[in-house]
Amino acid sequence: MLKEIAKKEGISEEKLRRRVDKGSVVIVKNSERDIPPLAIGEGTRVKVNANIGSSPEVVDLRKELEKAWTAVRAGTDTLMDLSVGGNLDAIRREIIKNTKVPLGTVPIYQAFIEKKADMTPDFILDVIEKHCRDGVDFLTLHCGITRDILEEINRRLIPITSRGGSFIAAWMIKNGRENPLYENFDHILEIVSKYDVVISLGDALRPASIHDATDIPQIHELINLGRLTKRARKAKVPIIIEGPGHVPLDQIEANVILEKKICDNSPFYVLGPLVTDIAPGYDHISGAIGGALAAMYGADFLCYVTPSEHLGLPTAEDVKKGVIASKIAAHSADIVRLRDTGRDDEMSMARKDLDWDRMFKLCIDKSIREMHSELVGKNVCTMCGKYCALKIVRDYLKR
Repeated sequence: MLKEIAKKEGISEEKLRRRVDKGSVVIVKNSERDIPPLAIGEGTRVKVNANIGSSPEVVDLRKELEKAWTAVRAGTDTLMDLSVGGNLDAIRREIIKNTKVPLGTVPIYQAFIEKKADMTPDFILDVIEKHCRDGVDFLTLHCGITRDILEEINRRLIPITSRGGSFIAAWMIKNGRENPLYENFDHILEIVSKYDVVISLGDALRPASIHDATDIPQIHELINLGRLTKRARKAKVPIIIEGPGHVPLDQIEANVILEKKICDNSPFYVLGPLVTDIAPGYDHISGAIGGALAAMYGADFLCYVTPSEHLGLPTAEDVKKGVIASKIAAHSADIVRLRDTGRDDEMSMARKDLDWDRMFKLCIDKSIREMHSELVGKNVCTMCGKYCALKIVRDYLKR
């Protein structure tokens, strides 16, 4: 398996093995699923995740499968089912059955929806194991939010934006007890290790506004995640760390450095980050800007943002736009991280030759060919026509 992955990532098998052993690279694939394994982390291509899933207002399995297929066609590396409406077991199992990329879920969603704040730690653990048994490849678990942090969140403009984080916070407040995921972390490690499932340590306190970025609650939780990472490493359970959130441009590098230092160079999964709060309808662009910077500085995994972020449930078209924006960000960072401009150089050569067929094959968005099929076989476009700079220089150089 490692030999195949190493070839795909363009690194030696031995180097990949060392990084997996250290925990700076994780291999994402549930032992119960027959899908290609995916490497995320140090020295590998930056990966992209697409979120799909039902809401309490809209439950339509066919639409969610359409979104999943749209995301895969657009080039997503993974999917996450964030469903909170309808038959959650059926939706999750159908997505697993009908896709061939790694799938992530957030088990606390199902636990809270079914039991609310009356859920017991044992019930939560049972839900986690059910997701693993179904074939889920990675789990977001909000293990790092603890009772002492709750005393700090009222200073924020937006105390908690994470849905899973809010469920855990509500449970702790109602029951006057510590986070059950934090207290039962060793039991969780035992469960996931049986299925080779990766834990994505969720950032329940990721900032929901740039005003709150890199504040005490966020860093306090990150320190907890660092402690949990060390425990997971001893148990040989692969860990990903989730990160902010809304972060201004000048704080992105610091956030990556802090995660890599505190969490022992674990793969960093950034949710955006969104670099401004005033771009509803265009948050996929805001997220791509932040994602490109974060990945250049060392983040390994980008969670897409769609134009519907902060507005509503995304459509299939929103999903496509979100994936493409994040793919552009990931590739832009890979040019710097991996020092590989091969595909970009090929595109430049195709442009010089006005070879539209080659250009369309090299595009990140393959559907561009359908939108501009009239260009295939031509040696100009409608922008410059006969005054095309490339054509003029080529023709005169021939003379």
